[in-house]
Amino acid sequence: MSAVDPELARRIAELPGMERLLPALAGLPPAFLVGGAVRDLLRGAESVDVDVAIEGDALAAAAVLADRLEGEVTTHERFGTATVRAGELALDLAATRNERYARPGALPDVEPASLAEDLARRDFTVNAMAASLAPDELGRLHDPHSGLADLRAGAIRVLHYRSFAEDPTRLLRAVRYEVRLGFTMDSATEGWAREAVVERAPATVSGSRVRDELLDLLGEDEVAAGIARVRGLGLDRALHPALTADPELVAGAALGAVETGADRVLAALAALVAGAPDELAGWLDGLGLGRAERDRVARAARRAPALAEALSGELRASELHALLAPEPLEALAVALGSGAPGEPLLRYLADLRTVRLEIAGADLLAAGVPQSPAVGRALDETLRRKLDGEVSGHDDELEMALALARGAR
Repeated sequence: MSAVDPELARRIAELPGMERLLPALAGLPPAFLVGGAVRDLLRGAESVDVDVAIEGDALAAAAVLADRLEGEVTTHERFGTATVRAGELALDLAATRNERYARPGALPDVEPASLAEDLARRDFTVNAMAASLAPDELGRLHDPHSGLADLRAGAIRVLHYRSFAEDPTRLLRAVRYEVRLGFTMDSATEGWAREAVVERAPATVSGSRVRDELLDLLGEDEVAAGIARVRGLGLDRALHPALTADPELVAGAALGAVETGADRVLAALAALVAGAPDELAGWLDGLGLGRAERDRVARAARRAPALAEALSGELRASELHALLAPEPLEALAVALGSGAPGEPLLRYLADLRTVRLEIAGADLLAAGVPQSPAVGRALDETLRRKLDGEVSGHDDELEMALALARGAR
């Protein structure tokens, strides 16, 4: 335990809502800022998450804080955690605890423990630091595993050799921290990571836990470097034998998402599975995405290569619309990442995607056309001709649609 760090104390005090939280902690069990918040504050970076460890009953402390701050509390009794929200202040509280894994990849069983034991069960040394929130010790750093030294050295280091075996999602998290922070795993940590990959440790983890870490990685700005690292470690094949990570395609799809308005993370995921979409369908299902999201990713992965090829040819406006209108935006993003020319795709998005007829089926029925499939066909053909500039305006559209529905054209 080090002396109070005045600069760290100042940064803690300047976090949003701290002017209310710190006095509200009076009389409660010892409280500490932990995890990524301490890491980021020591780096001089902004911290989004405020995680507080309570050396005692965190649920009781959360209830008291919610009352004092006139906020709301949500509890998660199995893990002894709670979330308190009061205006702009949002913080997660957890009792200091130890974790035991019944088997590799399983969720941990937790039990109360000291702050020192709590820090010892964390993922990486740079996340295994705590800063006191007590008024007379604000900013006192608890760093039993030399996290500050690793922070200064730019090193991602696990706390023990079984870390990746106990929780294989840490493999993806280590890569994410490497690209986010610009750090690298130290040699021992990388060696243990490669051992866990060879032993196919990721296969022991539920799909939903893989999903959470994988999507976080795919959302990083330096996603190309992250996916290249995944491939270099063999982590892609450890997740599924048919998964071959293509850093350029994933990065291209992420960039294409900016151009098309697609969901950047879903587009990157589609690019990740685009090499073998049929073989990876079951793995994709196992990630536990929402039905709509899963379908968009799967269709984008399957359709993007054909779209990229078709877009390389000469297409009339109506043909371009017919090609792209049925596709999710993620398919367009992956097609761009696959080398599709941007001009026709962006033309569709800017000029053709929102083109609609000014008439509807009711207009044809009101003009005496009987209800039949011919009405729909006439409207579809009129839209095609509108896209190609052959008709324009309500009256022109109605004349064309009536003629088509009556068989004149």
